[in-house]
Amino acid sequence: MERIAYQHDPFHKDPCPVFTRVALLLWLTLALFGCATDAGRMPQWTAAPLLARSHFATADGAILPVRTWWPQDGKPRAIIVALHGFNDYANAFAQPGDYLKARGIGVLSYDQRGFGLSPGRGLWAGTETYKADLAAVVNQIHRRHPGIPVHILGESMGGAVAIAAMAGPAPPDVASLILSAPAVWSRSLMPWYQRALLALVASTLPDLELTGSGLKIQASDNIEMLRNLGRDPWVIKSTRVEAIEGLTDLMDTAQARAGEIGIPVLVLYGARDQIIPKPPIEAILKKLATVRSSRWVYYPKGYHLLLRDLNAGQPLADIAAWILDRNARLPSGYEVRQGVN
Repeated sequence: MERIAYQHDPFHKDPCPVFTRVALLLWLTLALFGCATDAGRMPQWTAAPLLARSHFATADGAILPVRTWWPQDGKPRAIIVALHGFNDYANAFAQPGDYLKARGIGVLSYDQRGFGLSPGRGLWAGTETYKADLAAVVNQIHRRHPGIPVHILGESMGGAVAIAAMAGPAPPDVASLILSAPAVWSRSLMPWYQRALLALVASTLPDLELTGSGLKIQASDNIEMLRNLGRDPWVIKSTRVEAIEGLTDLMDTAQARAGEIGIPVLVLYGARDQIIPKPPIEAILKKLATVRSSRWVYYPKGYHLLLRDLNAGQPLADIAAWILDRNARLPSGYEVRQGVN
């Protein structure tokens, strides 16, 4: 089978061929296909956040595009706030949204700052800003749909944002947290030479733009979906080294504070994930073992983009079962009790 990286067909080539090996190692270190600068510059004024049909207006005036997938009768049994992965945007949940709305579960996703059609494209807004945006969106959903349970689904980087938000002092009011291949590859789990290389290149070549071109990494077995991502103009194709530290800070926070989460957590991970290695997942599972009603599922044929793989029906069925009854048997049959094997 042809191996296609998540970000093939870049807009332009590496402008510094001399540093190709360094760049590739950085990409392997993060395995998240690019980053953006940790320079979220926020206005000094505030207003009341507002969730509209097609966008979310934040307290500082940023307009974040919103996409929804709603049951036909307009009366969801539960609502999921879905957080996309790095360099992706809300459209990542088109397939999962269609599946879940058919089962009475509403899905709302928004373009996080710096991604998709949101302002500051390519700029990393900072962990605290992403946490605040998530909390505000959840609060607005409760105001518009009182009495309906709200859950958070985070894919990859979105999972790290969700963990950081739920481990904070004032977490969003949600019923559960679902993590699909969460980005939790913290510095504490990287070899020393990768940490040193990250620090060196970030300090000397902060403006160097990197792409995923040349990496033999496959994010999914759904080749047509990967091709569509490569053609999608709103999926970011190249990013600056400067942003790696911001993203790594987020992963540090998620890994370190996962044990502080106070709500049920469902973790989904694929045996063929070439983006987030097993040790960070195993580490976070140990922390979550102390969390009430936490469960995890290990898919033997799953890749990083589990919810868009050819076998996406398995994790999606598990999510639906979890949302509707957290004590129910997960239909995939792949739930495990300890770690990943």
